[in-house]
Amino acid sequence: MTSTTQSKAVFYGVGVGPGDPELITLKACRVIQNADVVVYITNAKGHSVGKTIASDTLLGSKATQITLPITISMSIERKAINSAYDKAADTIKTLLVQGYDVAFLCEGDPLFFGSFIYLMDRVSPSHQCKVIPGITSVNAASAQLATPLTMLSEDMAIISSRSDDKKIRDTLVHYDTVAILKAGPQLPRLMELLSAAKRLDDTQYIEYATHENERVVTDLSQMTNEKGPYFSLLLITRPHREYRCD
Repeated sequence: MTSTTQSKAVFYGVGVGPGDPELITLKACRVIQNADVVVYITNAKGHSVGKTIASDTLLGSKATQITLPITISMSIERKAINSAYDKAADTIKTLLVQGYDVAFLCEGDPLFFGSFIYLMDRVSPSHQCKVIPGITSVNAASAQLATPLTMLSEDMAIISSRSDDKKIRDTLVHYDTVAILKAGPQLPRLMELLSAAKRLDDTQYIEYATHENERVVTDLSQMTNEKGPYFSLLLITRPHREYRCD
């Protein structure tokens, strides 16, 4: 991603991790604190997950730093979202032309279902973009559940709850480990699919992994017809795993 403008300013996608502020990397902390402008997404009520995670880090930023909230409603309808990304990208490009380094705060990892992806697509043709990786929700869930994701010959798939029933059924059949992201709003449907695939007992559920309001459910029979928040996932593993290999 080489800049085609005279400005040497950089647009950084900074992963701030899944929720626990102590999981922000040293590099992410340095980039955030040294950036001229810090950009983050807020919902309609003005709340930003990324900024909340990085709040302690931002306290150490240079005095001249500017913060720029961008309001985007994360609905499935893409026209309004794309319009918001277009407008935000234009603002970011203007700042870059003026010589300001811009850091975009992204919960988890910027290139793992991250909003930064859509801004990078719009900004990178004319400006330099760099990515600072962060810990994903899948890795955080694995750690919080003390459940290995893969070992030896096991394979793994990561799938969105928005996938159709056939895709989810096929994934449950063919992969040893499956992580279903954004699971909460689709829980009743997903539990039916898990039951049909005989993998309901293999499944653990976690909301807001590493946040203060984290919730873990290891017995999904307790969640009949219950829905959960967007920031949640199901982790499905095989009941018998080869911890030792002769």
